[in-house]
Amino acid sequence: MSARPRKIIHVDMDAFYASVEQRDDPSLRGKPVVVAWRGARSVVCAASYEARKFGVRSAMPAVRAERLCPQAIFVPPDFSRYKAVSRQVREIFARHTPLIEPLSLDEAYLDVTTTLTRLPSATATAEAIRAAIREETQLTASAGVAPNKFLAKIASDWRKPDGIFVVRPHQVAAFLAPLPVGRLPGVGKVMEARLAELGIATVGDVRTFHALELEQRLGRWGRRLHELSLGIDDHPVQPDRPTLQVSAEDTFEHDLTLDEIEPHIRRLAEKAWAAHEREASGEHARVARTVVLKLKTSDFHTLTRSLTPASRPDSARELADIACALRDRVERPSESRYRLVGVGLAGFVEADSFVAQSDLFGAIGFN
Repeated sequence: MSARPRKIIHVDMDAFYASVEQRDDPSLRGKPVVVAWRGARSVVCAASYEARKFGVRSAMPAVRAERLCPQAIFVPPDFSRYKAVSRQVREIFARHTPLIEPLSLDEAYLDVTTTLTRLPSATATAEAIRAAIREETQLTASAGVAPNKFLAKIASDWRKPDGIFVVRPHQVAAFLAPLPVGRLPGVGKVMEARLAELGIATVGDVRTFHALELEQRLGRWGRRLHELSLGIDDHPVQPDRPTLQVSAEDTFEHDLTLDEIEPHIRRLAEKAWAAHEREASGEHARVARTVVLKLKTSDFHTLTRSLTPASRPDSARELADIACALRDRVERPSESRYRLVGVGLAGFVEADSFVAQSDLFGAIGFN
């Protein structure tokens, strides 16, 4: 007897930070809003849909966003407000299921195979959640409903903003087949190019290869790629999973030297810090003490450098400063080039215990 199919919802708030700003300041509504500090080192945290029409996107350098959309209104981020709204949304989720896996302040997976309500279907549950978010926060959310997490995440993007898309079990194969292979998790630009060399452009193309052949060509991940092409994903929704590390990384279009990667480190530090802020909020808040810099060389060697400072980082800027300084610990020629950089935070501890220890050490003179 086969296991009961899961019913998974992925909820993604629409242009979350920018939408909160437009909600709280009516003068911003209908205008291109960019949530970011101005300056050469700043990156875009979020962009309203009006700004996106000009090509402005999250994680883009702020100076580039300003060039693309000179009339954009820049608003500095206010994470305390965003976290407050995120808590409201989580409370709405919790009315329907205890199985909630947050991914960030603005998105989460929900397992609604069994719910706390008597709604007739996962689709009805997703609609009820979206309606409650609209009524209680005056914001909109998009949702994807599917038999597993990776399909639900793809589906939530299908009818953005303020939409819902449902992939039923019997529709999985047909839904996936025409999608660009880059829509599968783990397929970045470099892997996409590598797959193109094999004649693979769509998810359907992956299925023309046997799983063993892909494994021989691409390693263990080749078999996983084949499973994803068939819509197979057994990862459960994991509520309250202890976080070991939060990070953000990027593969460059062209290999760069250590000196050239600083803007990318600072951009990725903003993303990693936003993920850390999620961990640092809520009932079981946890904070990180260790900064991690990850590099991949042009010949595919991975290097990591880490530092646990006496005082933990307390801002994205401080995280970026430490990560940039960690480049000095890379013992390679200055002309060496790198294809990937990542910035992370590790060494998570309970926030309350960390504050208590800090107070104790300060009291007995270990500053």
